Amino acid sequence: MVRQHVNPLSRLHQRLEPLPRPGDLFDDPSLPLHLDIGSARGRFLLAMAALKPELNHLGLEIRRPLVEAAEADRRRQGLGNLRFLYGNANVNLPDWLPLLRPGQLELVTLQFPDPWFKLRHHKRRVLQPALLLALAPALAPGRSLFLQSDVEALITPMRQLVEASGGFQVAGPETCGPAVNPLPVATERERQVLAAGLPVHRSLYRRTASPLPTLAELEAAVGGTDNRHDAEAD
Repeated sequence: MVRQHVNPLSRLHQRLEPLPRPGDLFDDPSLPLHLDIGSARGRFLLAMAALKPELNHLGLEIRRPLVEAAEADRRRQGLGNLRFLYGNANVNLPDWLPLLRPGQLELVTLQFPDPWFKLRHHKRRVLQPALLLALAPALAPGRSLFLQSDVEALITPMRQLVEASGGFQVAGPETCGPAVNPLPVATERERQVLAAGLPVHRSLYRRTASPLPTLAELEAAVGGTDNRHDAEAD
């Protein structure tokens, strides 16, 4: 279960082209959208798109070769409700999410992101305060944010960030928990972890109508950093 790390703060991944407009991505742009951040090789979304044709599915991945391979599979399977795009969530999504129609974003999934264990690398983690404050307004009340990891030291601060925002309510254990995945498809990493007899940590949040804090307020609450503009070399 080797992770292939990519530094999202490198200059290469900070200077990306804008994503295509939402209306240009799918056969039927009117369908509700499932956004999977860090879609990797894409097998999870390939299965989800076939199983859930009533949704459009978009995978955003920072490793270009994985995007190209996943897109090739998508085209071979003729899945018009699925796309894979190369991008950096913290760079691309804040400007792209406001282009969605109100209520279009149905579900955001963030599963098994790179943990970046060293303290000085925490700013490389994908779920930063600025990204959460970009995602939350795009999710109408009742829409969902799903987090999943095999690293408790990673999902704990992710949960703390979401809950500190005041804009989400966590689902109960009967809906989501170590033994309950609310999604009908498991990721490759999830299957590997469970096969090894290791725990998977999951949280499902529903967006509420509560107002959100400012970026400064949220960063102060969790001690977070905005990783969009702090470029580093690989």
